[in-house]
Amino acid sequence: MTTVGELLRDSVVVWDVEEGSKLYAEGFYGKPLGVPKPRELKLDAPLVLDLVEALYLMRLGRLRVMWEGREMSEEEFMRHAETLDENFRDKYRVYNDLRERGFVVLPGIKFGCDFAAYRHGPGLDHAPFIIQVKGVKGRISALEIIRSGRLATSVRKHFTISVPQNESNVYVMFEWWRA
Repeated sequence: MTTVGELLRDSVVVWDVEEGSKLYAEGFYGKPLGVPKPRELKLDAPLVLDLVEALYLMRLGRLRVMWEGREMSEEEFMRHAETLDENFRDKYRVYNDLRERGFVVLPGIKFGCDFAAYRHGPGLDHAPFIIQVKGVKGRISALEIIRSGRLATSVRKHFTISVPQNESNVYVMFEWWRA
């Protein structure tokens, strides 16, 4: 059965608590509304999905996204997401790649990056990687690398830059040593 979500500008909400709970339990997709750190896989609130997560689930055939009373196509959804984030396609490619490699991938906003990648999932382990997505023409300054690296070190994570290229992604991981 396909779950139905409603597009609300920059997120998709699955209002059916039981269906949202199933998606969350399948791969830690989304966050329950109003619950910053869920402690159980069974949710008691609607599920809020990031746009990247929603597109991934659409492409898996697990989610139908409704907007203004009608179902959106994947391409229509992609165009909408790109109006909010010009790097959406690159971020989606990295998200998809990491999920296909078996990582649980969550938004990394609290770490000042695009994604946090877990081996098992939140509450089961800590995310060993924080990932910043840069386009092929994107720039990153030495100061940004140092700032991100110091933050990653302080929260015991590996700062990683991902650059989507053609059909693959390049990952550059930084590791800091203390003298």
